[in-house]
Amino acid sequence: MTNSRVQAKKEKKAKKSVKKKKKHVVLKTFLILLALMIITAGSYAFYLFKQGEKAADKALDKNNTREKSELRQEKVEPLKDNISILFVGIDDSKAREQGSDHSRSDALMLATLNNKDKSVKLLSIPRDSYVYIPYVGHEDKITHAHAYGGTQATIDTVENLLNVPVDYYFRVNFDAFIDIVDALGGIEVDVPYELHELDENDKRTVNLKPGKQVVNGREALALARTRHQDNDIKRGERQQMILEAILKKASSVSSLTKYDDILEAVGNNMKTNMTFNEMKSLAAYIKNGMPQVDSLSLKGSDDMSTGIYYYKLDPNNLLEIKQTLQNHLELSEDELNNSQNNSSDDTSGTDTNSTNTNSNSGYGSDYQSNSDYSGSNSGSDFSSNYDSNNSSNTNQ
Repeated sequence: MTNSRVQAKKEKKAKKSVKKKKKHVVLKTFLILLALMIITAGSYAFYLFKQGEKAADKALDKNNTREKSELRQEKVEPLKDNISILFVGIDDSKAREQGSDHSRSDALMLATLNNKDKSVKLLSIPRDSYVYIPYVGHEDKITHAHAYGGTQATIDTVENLLNVPVDYYFRVNFDAFIDIVDALGGIEVDVPYELHELDENDKRTVNLKPGKQVVNGREALALARTRHQDNDIKRGERQQMILEAILKKASSVSSLTKYDDILEAVGNNMKTNMTFNEMKSLAAYIKNGMPQVDSLSLKGSDDMSTGIYYYKLDPNNLLEIKQTLQNHLELSEDELNNSQNNSSDDTSGTDTNSTNTNSNSGYGSDYQSNSDYSGSNSGSDFSSNYDSNNSSNTNQ
């Protein structure tokens, strides 16, 4: 074998060795990067977990000693049972000077979650609905239930109205709503008409054109609250659209890096009776993306016969909504009977219901009787004062 051929073989062997080394280096680099990504993702996931735990602990209502709804036979578990969640939006702004315990509810939505098919039914309850309020023992606007007796008075009123248990609640103020939407980087909504609307400080600074667009927290709040150009039903539909837009954005991959800001907003401005472990189990509803959400509304008619505006619910539609929610929750015969008995007891029309509800609620300081709001006459006085004081601000 000539020297030139030997040399060529050596060079070929050397080139193969270099290529092998390069492959090893590339593979090693890739594995290192992959390991770093896993460690980083794991660290971030752990960080989010701890942030979530901290936010949930801050949001947990320590005064709430209610074990379960009185319409339930046993306490429910989100991972194995169908559950219901009441969303209570309140205006406890400094401008109102009412405080969180005596502010009116500005938005009320009840969600029922079916664990089998991971579907959601979302009912918007018009704030001026004329309903029986067990806490005071007479009928009034449902928005006043929270002013009378806080969150539990609102829960009792909704349970009595719909004959379904309210298992969990989230009470959110305007600041939380704005911060959550902003933390998500805005949400996409369909603005129905041109808006020149009040902001969270009651200043007319929000301006929107009609059509699909991304809105920030202040704009989303103004869109949720306005009713100048339509009515409470349309208002409820807009609130449902906004809540669905928030869920859609929150369940997207692009929102992963924003969860810590969302958690901070939630912890600072929200109260709930749902523990961190129970919240974590709700992730099953969004693990495959946005769940199926059916929006429902309560039909009715405007009523000014007393000189005060009320929204009178249509009894046939109300019955249909009750049955839809009961079927979605798959309530047992015992639970259905319990809810019917509870409804007939609470609507007996006597003022003693207020006392009975207080003693059985187990809700703590948020549900104590308040002399300013007790008695059979207080509702009409409060309603009259409320409507006369706010006649110039129909947005509220």
